[in-house]
Amino acid sequence: MRSEASFANVTALQHLGQNGTLTLGMSHYVDASGAVKVEKGNNLIGAIGQFRMWSSEWNEEELRRRTCADGDVVSWDRRDWKHDCPLEKDPGLHCAWSFFKVKMQTSLRKRRQSGNCSASMTNVTRQWFKTIFPLGISISNISVDSPVSPKCSVQLLQKSRAVSATACNKCFSSEVTITVDPADSVEVVQDYVATRLSWTFSTDTLILTAEHNSIRVLPVESSSPVVTSAPPTVTLPGTTQRVPEQVANMSTTGNPLFVNVSADVFLRAKLKLDFIGNASKPEEMIEQWLKKKLEAKGTSLVWNVLIVEGAWRNAKRLNIQTRFHEQHKQYTCDFHVQDYSMKHIEEIKYFINTTLTPQYTNDSSVIQTINMRLKQIFPQNCFEELSVTIYGKYFWPETFPQVNQTMRCSKPSSKEAFRLCELHLENDTTSWAQPDMTNCSPIESISELENITVTTDNAAEVVDLIQNLVNSTLGNATQLPHTELNTVVEKLNQVVNVTTVTPALGGNIVRVFSDILISDTDVVPVAASILNLTDKMGNTMELQNDLLSLTAPSLALSMIDVAAEGFNGLTFRAVSISSFQEPNVLVNQSFEGKPIPDANATISLPSTLHNFLPPGQRNKTRVQFQFYGTQDLFQGPQTANATTHSDLMLNSYIVSASINGSHVSNLSDGERVVITLRHRKAKQNGDRVQCVFWDFNDNGGLGGWSSLGCETWTLSPYQTRCLCEHLTHFAVLLDVSRTPISESDSHILNVLSYIGCGISALFLGITLLTYLAFEKLRRDYPSKILINLSAALLGLSLLFLLDSWLSSFNNYSLCIVTAATLHYFLLASFTWMALEAVHMHFALVKVFNTYVPAYILKFCAVGWGVPLAIVCLVLAIDKDAYGNTQDTAVAAKSKIPNEFCWLQNNIFFYVTVVAFVLLVLLCNATIFVVVLIQIRKMAANKKASTSSRSTMQDLRAVASLTVLLGLTWFVGFFTFGQGKVAMMYLFTIFNTLQGFFIFLFHCLMKENVREQWRIHLCCGALRLADRSDWSATTGGHRRKENIINSSSTVKTSLRNTSESDSCMENQKGT
Repeated sequence: MRSEASFANVTALQHLGQNGTLTLGMSHYVDASGAVKVEKGNNLIGAIGQFRMWSSEWNEEELRRRTCADGDVVSWDRRDWKHDCPLEKDPGLHCAWSFFKVKMQTSLRKRRQSGNCSASMTNVTRQWFKTIFPLGISISNISVDSPVSPKCSVQLLQKSRAVSATACNKCFSSEVTITVDPADSVEVVQDYVATRLSWTFSTDTLILTAEHNSIRVLPVESSSPVVTSAPPTVTLPGTTQRVPEQVANMSTTGNPLFVNVSADVFLRAKLKLDFIGNASKPEEMIEQWLKKKLEAKGTSLVWNVLIVEGAWRNAKRLNIQTRFHEQHKQYTCDFHVQDYSMKHIEEIKYFINTTLTPQYTNDSSVIQTINMRLKQIFPQNCFEELSVTIYGKYFWPETFPQVNQTMRCSKPSSKEAFRLCELHLENDTTSWAQPDMTNCSPIESISELENITVTTDNAAEVVDLIQNLVNSTLGNATQLPHTELNTVVEKLNQVVNVTTVTPALGGNIVRVFSDILISDTDVVPVAASILNLTDKMGNTMELQNDLLSLTAPSLALSMIDVAAEGFNGLTFRAVSISSFQEPNVLVNQSFEGKPIPDANATISLPSTLHNFLPPGQRNKTRVQFQFYGTQDLFQGPQTANATTHSDLMLNSYIVSASINGSHVSNLSDGERVVITLRHRKAKQNGDRVQCVFWDFNDNGGLGGWSSLGCETWTLSPYQTRCLCEHLTHFAVLLDVSRTPISESDSHILNVLSYIGCGISALFLGITLLTYLAFEKLRRDYPSKILINLSAALLGLSLLFLLDSWLSSFNNYSLCIVTAATLHYFLLASFTWMALEAVHMHFALVKVFNTYVPAYILKFCAVGWGVPLAIVCLVLAIDKDAYGNTQDTAVAAKSKIPNEFCWLQNNIFFYVTVVAFVLLVLLCNATIFVVVLIQIRKMAANKKASTSSRSTMQDLRAVASLTVLLGLTWFVGFFTFGQGKVAMMYLFTIFNTLQGFFIFLFHCLMKENVREQWRIHLCCGALRLADRSDWSATTGGHRRKENIINSSSTVKTSLRNTSESDSCMENQKGT
């Protein structure tokens, strides 16, 4: 430490001059003029510790008796020293001292309009110090000077806000001498006292704030005299009152240095009143009367008014004649009175008695005190308390009764929090009320939750805060970070451990977990903690009735209290449409062994389990059911995921049952638990399903699926029944080793299917309108067959597009109609493809000049009648063969509905769809080959063409026949092996666009269709004149149609398709 120093020029004794400084670590000498000079070349080598300096000379013996803080010149306040190098603390040096002087500047503000502002600043300062400091710190001397300069905060506030400078709004400086017993380190005492004084102190009427930069805590040589004897008392009837002590010492100005401040007086009052009047709310009028009378002088306050109507024995009645419309009631009134007039207790009682005894009358009512009892009470202060809340950490200092303590908010620091030291009317005791944190902002991140201590009082607030923080975090991100997830689970565990969970609190906890589960958060590391927490919460939750269910998206808990006597079993079932919707749950107090079609999960406990029901409260035992609409908490090494690449996948939701206080296992055949689970993905032939339970001890304590003790019964492709000999979490595993494609490929194929069918539906509609609008186009048999085929394919495409939407209504009958209609149009489409092949065979292969009456009518009877007969037969045998298959999890993630009304029975599917389609395709393929051979022969009879253009025309003709006969459906039978994914893409693209290809080859590329478009739809230069003669494609006699005429039509049609390019070029040339 270094600075310039000088001594006063005195001859007898050198001393440090006023505002002089001294440099430590340098050698000094005093010159003849008395100035302190620095010796050059003789600098101090070493360190200085416990430096002391006095204004008088002491001998060696006197110095040994002194302590490190004994100097009467040197201040140990660090702010009085200037230094250029960092300070190095030495814990080996001890400096304990007892006597200190506190210097500070204080701003005083008025707390409210009414109140006593006449108390002296000395008394107020003494009350302040006694309140904030423990018994080990005593006050012996107080001096107050006013005003202070520079301006303090209250003066600046008056200047900036035009606040009136009343007697209660002012600044003053003070010096207070304190004694610390036992003595402590000077530095520790300085920090402790400065910290306590930096808090805002408030009484009922005043607010005091020490200017932080003005606080000085200095060790002094000795303390002022302290009064050690108890203050004298005077005995009055019924009470003992402490009177102010005499002045122990006087300052040079004559002001008392040690004055006792009497605390406020509290009384409990009990009145018995008569009330006469027609007021609608007499209780409010009585309370207003009490406060108006007792608070009129501004020296008393009325608290905790309790007014109860009722007659009382041996009471004098008010001798006043009442009018017919007036009420005459009797009331008992209890309340507290706080008096700060500094008067004797008997004077205060006399004031209350004389104020409330006279009859009170206004325009509408009369109040008369019949009886009064007054009792002085001595409520304790609310002791200092550290509270860690969702709004931050707050240290509430010791506070007087009925004083609303203020603290600055952690966020924002410009606002204040309030907390009342509440005086209770029930037992005349005090306690801290819940803090009013309205102006404060709660913590804003999950990581800050670690600083919160969960208590019974703040448990609900903590859960609400967690819910808001989780929602806020997941609103900006798709998942919670691992550290924040751990914090959330840990705090919710603390909530369940420290407080009794109410249904409302439990519902909020369930919703927090639901929000986490439906996000992309990886919950596997905390899965065991979440499962244990929900289980404990369900077992300890308070139930108003014997049954309670809590639901949230993807999660449901049901709790029921049952008695062993008369136990008939229990059945829990859950219906969940989607993981993003709340499931519907039902608990039936009986055993239901039959499967419930609509339920996603059902678990039934037999009546024989009454032996496992130990008596609990009220001789009842808690049975708990849980339903999980997500699989995230149950990712064992056996199930398929990104890391294990297993061939097993969970194919159901998870359901569990437990009995509080019992471990249910090794049940016999007649006692086994029945679990029925609905498959999320329909079981296919050859698939293997297996009932499993969650073993918490498996996989090193992380948990895993096991089938031990469970028997599997497959009820249908959509449901499996499990018979298990124990209670835990149950599910169904599906072997997916034969799954053809991944989920991403399935999503893409779904999109392609909908796009292709939409395009086909559009162009099939154009094809139908074209052929139906222009009569010349539909004169021949091939055109009429094409119209029927287009109608069937259009119906198939439209039904496929609308199927998911119709199934979303969850209407059983509507779904059956939709599935049956879709089945019908599929069969009709293939039937007309077959009839197209038959007609080609008749026309090109079996050419004979035979007249067939009602040729097209017979084709229509077969084309539309055979599919109708097949669908009706299926409905007659089993109408439930049609239904809905769903996979809600995939549907939710892909945003494309996977619910689909279709043929669900495998037998009907393979007979009426697979076998029928395969038969049609085989016949069409055979005829296709024969027709190609026949066309080749016919072409050989003509002049051969060797140009590459002829080969291209032949390829187009083949493509046209392939689309027309539906031969692209053959691709579906080759979706296996290494190329199965590629074949499925080809299958989807070709077959969903079949309608578009029909339009391409049989409308856009046909010359006669283009001519009709130009004749009827174009104008100007593009319009063609209508010709009376018709092309060869119309040939045949209209009344006597026969096969031979149709033969030329088919040949011409094929020729027109292959020659479309040359026709277009000829038109351009003309």
